[in-house]
This record gives sequence, C-alpha cells and structure tokens, in this order.
Amino acid sequence: MPAAPRQAPDVWVLLPTYNEAENLERIVSAVLEQLPASRRVLIVDDNSPDGTGEIADRLAEGDESVEVLHRERKEGLGPAYLAGFRVALAGGAERIIEMDADFSHDPAYLPALIGATERADLAIGSRYVPGGGITDWGPMRRFISRGGSAYARAALGLPVKDLTGGFKCFRRIVLETINLDTIEARGYAFQVETTYRAIKAGFRVVEVPIVFKDRTDGTSKMSKSIVAEAMWRVPAMRFRRR
Repeated sequence: MPAAPRQAPDVWVLLPTYNEAENLERIVSAVLEQLPASRRVLIVDDNSPDGTGEIADRLAEGDESVEVLHRERKEGLGPAYLAGFRVALAGGAERIIEMDADFSHDPAYLPALIGATERADLAIGSRYVPGGGITDWGPMRRFISRGGSAYARAALGLPVKDLTGGFKCFRRIVLETINLDTIEARGYAFQVETTYRAIKAGFRVVEVPIVFKDRTDGTSKMSKSIVAEAMWRVPAMRFRRR
C-alpha cells in the first residue's frame, strides 16, 4: 500500500533572526516543547554575519519540524515576516505565530496564544492588559513603548492596548484577507498595521497577558529610524484606507 500523504503542520512559529547565534538553538528547543504535534518552526534569517544561518541549517537537518528561509540581506522586521507568512501559508498553516528569537517573548505563553484563536482570529500577547507587564526596562524604554501604543491607539481609533507588541497568533484567514502585498512598514509599525487591517476587515482580536523580558544575549534591533517610521506611518495608515 502506498504511504499516506503527510498532513501539513497546523501551527507555524516564525522566528526572524539577525545575529541571534547566541539564542537560536535554545529558543528553537524551548518553542518546540510548547507546541502541539502538528507544528513547524520557520527561521527567517536575514543573512546574519555571526553564523545564525548556519546554526539554523544544522537545526533543520536534525529535526523535520524546523525549516529555514535564507534572505539575501537585512531589510527590517516587516519584510522578514511577510516572507515567512507566504511560506507558512503555502505550507498549509492554519495558525501562524510571530515571536522574537531572543527570549523576550517567553515560549511558555504559546499554548495560551494558540488556545485564544479558538475564539478569536488574532491573539496578541499583551504587556498592557491586567496580568501583563515588562521586566528589566528603564523608565525611558517603558515610556517609548507605552507611549507608542497609546499614540497608535489614538491615531487609529482602536481599542487594543498593546498595538506595538510582536507576539501574535493569526488564523490563516486573516493573513489571506489583509492583502500582504500592500504592507510597506518595515519596523514596529508593521505590528500596528497588521492589527489595524485585521480589525478593519472585521476579524476578532483578543489580548492575552504576557510578561515581556528584555534580552540577556545579543543586541537589540531597536533604533531611532524604527521609531521615526512609526511616527509618520501610523497616522498615514488611516488616510490610506480612505
């Protein structure tokens, strides 16, 4: 009898990486421990010069649940996720998760995020709802983060508390509907735009409390240009819709 065709993985976790050699092996192992049997971890590496891509290839060779997408250059968080979304959708994913590869997003929250999409179309790991929080940040970083979410919420008229959060679980129908080809944001404005489009398309969004921890290894990718992009692109989203 011929072998039955393999079922496509239901849950895909996308890990965009740039110089995450110190974290990658540990985060992949921790993520896989929290996922159901039907899963895939997709590492999206932007040609990291520190050997992250080579580590990713080794992990993929040793575990069929791990896949690697090599990109030619560093273009920002948004383009990396968009490339990963397309691979996951083509691979039959029903739930697609965004998360950082530096342990600032605790893999222990993955079951709660996945479970929340049983009653919603997009689940956001939120720092700013009861039960959520941030550790290890100074007053200025907290002010920028909370202020950025408040600014986006006011500019776009949305009820979501943590619009800049990057720990999310989408049902595939959301990503199929919001027209990925027209998303141009590269930094954290990308997180705002995907949530904004999901809500405007009529999808249900819920926030799941998480505690965000600052990275202990590697270097933060936050920059002044990322903040500047968010300042002008967020209000532009509303006018563009019109």
